[in-house]
Order: sequence, then C-alpha cells, then structure tokens
Amino acid sequence: MPREFLRVDPRTPHLPPERDDGADPFKLGMQYARHGDRLDGMPPIRVARDGNGHLMIQNGVTRATRAAEVAPGVPVTVEVAEENPHPDYSRLPTVGDRLP
Repeated sequence: MPREFLRVDPRTPHLPPERDDGADPFKLGMQYARHGDRLDGMPPIRVARDGNGHLMIQNGVTRATRAAEVAPGVPVTVEVAEENPHPDYSRLPTVGDRLP
C-alpha cells in the first residue's frame, strides 16, 4: 500500500482499545514541557482506517491530544498505515471524547 497522508481534526480519530482512557498524563506533561503549544515539526500520527473511513490511532494518542488541546479544530497530518475493512472503529471513543 502506498503511503497516504491526510489532514484531520485531531479530536476526531478514535482511540485504540488499549488507550481508550486517552493520553497518558505523564507523557502529555512531558510533551507540553518539550514543545509547549507548537505543532510545527510534529511527526504524523499513524492511523488505521476501517471500511467506513473511520480512523483509529495506532501511534500518537498523546500528540493528537496535545494538538486537540492547544489548537482545537486545526488539522494535523495523519498517515494511514493500515486498511482494515472489517472492524468498526466508530464504537471506540475519540480523542475529543476524552478531552477535559
């Protein structure tokens, strides 16, 4: 599969089942300390896409959370790393669902 990059609102990707509580508070604090509210230079968030087009984060829950907090509604780059036609990611919470 060729690499595909999209620009999406960071609040909209779904969280993976193992991180359905959202970002790790310690890691989030470390990212704020290191990067503050800057998003430039942030690596793409890796996602999987289900058969209905819903995106689930594979790598980058903390980055997506920080982006959603510091720049709500500003699109970030995600890399579609996997296509999974059968799971339904819409049942999983989104980054936005776990924001304070």
